[in-house]
Amino acid sequence: MTDWQLTLWLASYVAVFLGLSLFGAHRLRILWLYRRHRGPDAAPQGTFQELPVVTVQLPIFNEVTVAGRLIDAVANLDYPKDRLQIQVLDDSTDETREMCEEHAEELRAQGFDVEFRHRTNRNGFKAGALEEALATAKGEYLLIFDADFLPPPDLLQKMIHYFTDEKVGMVQARWEHLNRNDSLLTRLQAMMLDGHLVLEQTARSRDRLFFNFNGTAGIWRKQAIREAGGWQHDTLTEDMDLSYRAQLHGWRFVYLKDVTVPAELPADMDSFKTQQHRWTKGSIQVCKKILGEVWNSPESLRIKLESTAHLAANFAYLLMFGVLVLMYPASFMFHGSWAKTLLLDTPVFFFASVSVIIFYLTAQGAQRPWGWLKSLHQIPLVMALGVGMSINNGVAVIEALLNRQSEFVRTPKQGAVRKNRRYKAARSITFWVEVVLALYFTWLVVLAMIKGQWQSLPFLAMFQFGFVFVVAGSMRHWVSWPKFEGPQPPPTPSVDAAMA
Repeated sequence: MTDWQLTLWLASYVAVFLGLSLFGAHRLRILWLYRRHRGPDAAPQGTFQELPVVTVQLPIFNEVTVAGRLIDAVANLDYPKDRLQIQVLDDSTDETREMCEEHAEELRAQGFDVEFRHRTNRNGFKAGALEEALATAKGEYLLIFDADFLPPPDLLQKMIHYFTDEKVGMVQARWEHLNRNDSLLTRLQAMMLDGHLVLEQTARSRDRLFFNFNGTAGIWRKQAIREAGGWQHDTLTEDMDLSYRAQLHGWRFVYLKDVTVPAELPADMDSFKTQQHRWTKGSIQVCKKILGEVWNSPESLRIKLESTAHLAANFAYLLMFGVLVLMYPASFMFHGSWAKTLLLDTPVFFFASVSVIIFYLTAQGAQRPWGWLKSLHQIPLVMALGVGMSINNGVAVIEALLNRQSEFVRTPKQGAVRKNRRYKAARSITFWVEVVLALYFTWLVVLAMIKGQWQSLPFLAMFQFGFVFVVAGSMRHWVSWPKFEGPQPPPTPSVDAAMA
């Protein structure tokens, strides 16, 4: 290798891993904020003498496996019927429409105020449905649920009184996971989401920093939505977009870590990839749209810096592209350099890897006694899955940067029907890139064993497993014979079982 090639490689190595270390350092800051503010949720500053009217909005699109149980769960909310309006916002093109309409009729017969709205154009997708429904929403407060959620009966009573503070524009409950233990994929997803839902949201909310509505299981003050400019559909994450616009208008958000609503995780790899692609692309779209407004606002420097870290977090997937390119020379060409190990590898490992380990273990420990210890063996798999998703999510970042438009693709839900093949996510060209990388890192693992590069083997094996796991998960839908499917997991709980 010539001197200029060596210089170029070292510069690339330092740039990529310095970037990853900065993201890791921010993760450690979130951990510090969480520990500083940990504890039970603060009580609301008062209670309503007379409960306000609340409109429950249920945006639905082709959700025949789960929509019925959601409507039933909403009907079980412990809230006066004369103070509750239910809007079923259905854009479905299959029999979900008839099923939802029948449920609406049944609830009307029971004395509920139910409005069934069906659209045939899907203008604006979910954001468009919510925006159009504002015109007939009777409540000053809007409780929103995606189709796979199962709200407990006491949810509204636990959340509504936070709006006695007239500055509060949104109150968000934490998601729980109905099918956490269905498979290795759902267990790893749950751990990844818990890092965001338990640590990040709690830390930002309690430190009075900007954070986002999670798109469901939250209550909005209608006035906050209108003052912020309403629901807009120029990004794929309309929830994050509206959240930042509302907070820039002075509205305060409240996150309730201890108030949970169970929901369903994507049950197969292609559905998970579809969801992650939408979330990643949407967040970068919001970053491009909103970040300038954040820095031009009169907000404090700490809010501006944290908002930048939050909105730009998914740019880390572009750095992962660099890691994939640099992995071979780092493992086989400079493995004997003690200076590189001391000055680069050690700090990078601490900030980029140890921070991830501590982050996800803390999230598990916050939910159950010794949860961190019980989850310790899954941490390498969580990290590997993150690596395996880097192509899927990195492409989403590039699409957002290039202003490539795409429709809002719903994440397929299974409901109580396991191995459901009715709603399946599409497979993209990234699958074949992941196949190539799975083979490439398998070759690197074998090469490391042949050359005795044992110090490189753990990292190479993590990359190999990540891509093999993602590829194998996508290929499962190609095999539909019963002998390959094995025993089915127990069904997702019904409304009554989940509420018990």
